[in-house]
Amino acid sequence: MASTQDIGVGSIIRFNGELCAILEFQHRTPGNLRAFYQAKMRNLKSGKLVEYRFRSGEQVEVARVEFRNLQYIYHEADFVVCMDNETYEQIHVPAVLFGQGQKFLKEGMEVKVAFESDVPILAEPPTFVELVVTYAEPGERGNTATNVFKTAKVETGSEVNVPLFVNTGDKIKIDTRTGEYCERVK
Repeated sequence: MASTQDIGVGSIIRFNGELCAILEFQHRTPGNLRAFYQAKMRNLKSGKLVEYRFRSGEQVEVARVEFRNLQYIYHEADFVVCMDNETYEQIHVPAVLFGQGQKFLKEGMEVKVAFESDVPILAEPPTFVELVVTYAEPGERGNTATNVFKTAKVETGSEVNVPLFVNTGDKIKIDTRTGEYCERVK
C-alpha cells in the first residue's frame, strides 16, 4: 500500500478491484476546506475514464507493473504474437491492447508491453513507423490549391491518406497514435 503522495501521472493503481492508469493528478487546496487529490484515470480493461477525489494521505494500492520490449512476429486471430529477445519465449498479447496502432505493425518491430504478474495489461507500438507504399493512385498536376489528399495502401495492408506527390514505392513515416501521414522518407 502507498499513500496518495507516492503516486502521480503514469502510475497504475488498483481502484475498486480494477487496474487503472492515472492520466491527470492534481493536488487541490480549496479555501477553508481540507486538501485533496483530483485524479482522472482510465480503466485498463474497459477503457472508461474515471474521476475520483482522494483524501490527502489516503492509502492506495499501486500495481506492480513490469515493462518489456518485445519483437512483433505475427497476428493470430485476436492476438498479436511477440517474442522476448532475451528468453526467445513467444507471448500472445491481445490485439485490442495495441488499439488502432496494430494495423501498422510489421514483422521484426520492437513493441513495448506492460505485464502485471505475467498478464499483459498495456501494449504500445512504436510512435512512428516507416512503411513502403504498395499502391497509390497517380496524382493530378495542378491540383495544389489546397491540401489535397489521396488514399494509399502500405505494406501492412492498411490505408492512409497521403499528399498527391506520394507514389507507389515511396517510403513514408506514419504516426501510429493517429494513423496519419507525417512525411516522406528518403
